[in-house]
Amino acid sequence: MHRHHNGLKTVLLLGGMWAVLLGIGWVIAGTTRSSFFIVLFAALGLFGTAYSYWNSDKLAIRSMRAVPVTPQQAPAMHRIVGDLSRAAGQPMPRLFIAPTMSPNAFATGRNPEHAAVCCTEGILQLLDERELRGVLGHELMHVYNRDILTSSVAAAVAGIITSAAQMLQFAAIFGGGRGDDNRGGNALVGLLMALLAPLAATVIQLAISRTREFDADEDGSRLTGDPLALASALRKIEGGAAQRPMDPEDQRLVNTSHLMIANPFRGGAVTGLFRTHPATGERIARLEAMARGGRADGR
Repeated sequence: MHRHHNGLKTVLLLGGMWAVLLGIGWVIAGTTRSSFFIVLFAALGLFGTAYSYWNSDKLAIRSMRAVPVTPQQAPAMHRIVGDLSRAAGQPMPRLFIAPTMSPNAFATGRNPEHAAVCCTEGILQLLDERELRGVLGHELMHVYNRDILTSSVAAAVAGIITSAAQMLQFAAIFGGGRGDDNRGGNALVGLLMALLAPLAATVIQLAISRTREFDADEDGSRLTGDPLALASALRKIEGGAAQRPMDPEDQRLVNTSHLMIANPFRGGAVTGLFRTHPATGERIARLEAMARGGRADGR
C-alpha cells in the first residue's frame, strides 16, 4: 500500500530498540561477569512481543471499557466499515464503542481476520458521516499495514528496556565498585545506561508511532478517495480532545493512547520528540497537498 519510505524508517527504529535492549544485557554481563543476561533479555523481548501481539485486541478494548455494537446500534459505523472492507478486499472487523465523550478512535488486532475497530461516543457525535469515513479508513489501514504488530513489538521492547534498566541501576549501585578498576568502570557505564536507556526507548517508540500515523493518513485517504474528509475530522478531533481530554492518570489509557487517531490527552506543551502523534497541522498540510494532487509529504 505504501508509496513512501516510512517502512524502512520503522525497521531502523525497531532495530535501534533491540540494540538498546541487547546493550543493557551486554553491560550487565560485563558487570556480573556472566553472559546469561544477554540471552535472558533477548528471550524476554521475544516473549513480551508475542504476548502483546497475540492479545492486542483484547487488551486495548478492555482498557477503553468498550462494548461490541450491532448494525442496529451503530448503522453508520457498520455501513462505512463494511463498504471500506469490501473495497480493500478484506474481512469485516468487529466494531466497538467506548463510553467516553472524548472524541477518538483506534483499530487493533493481530491481522485483518482478528481485527477490531473502536470509536468513542464522542467522535460519533462530533463528526459527520463523510469525516467519520475518513477516520475509519485511516484506522483500517493500521490493520492492513500490520501496524499493530509494529506497535506491539515497540511497546513490549520499550517496557522490557525500562525493567532491565532498573535492574541494571540496582546492579551498578550495589554490585559495582568492588574489586578491580574495570568493574568500577563497568558500574559507572551501567549507571549511565540505566538512566539513558528508558529515555532512548521511549523516544524511539514514539517516533515509530508518529511514522505509522503518517502512513495510515495517506493510505486511508487513498482507500476513501477523500483526504480532505480526514483533514476536517482531525481539526475537529483535536479541538474536541482539548475540551474533553482523557485521564492521563489512567495507565490503561496511557498504554492504549498510541493506537488512537489523535492524542487523547492535553499535550500542548509536549515537545515534538515526546509526542505520540505527529502535529495535527503537519498531518492536515500533507492531506491537503494530497488532495491537490501532490505527494502526502507535500513534495
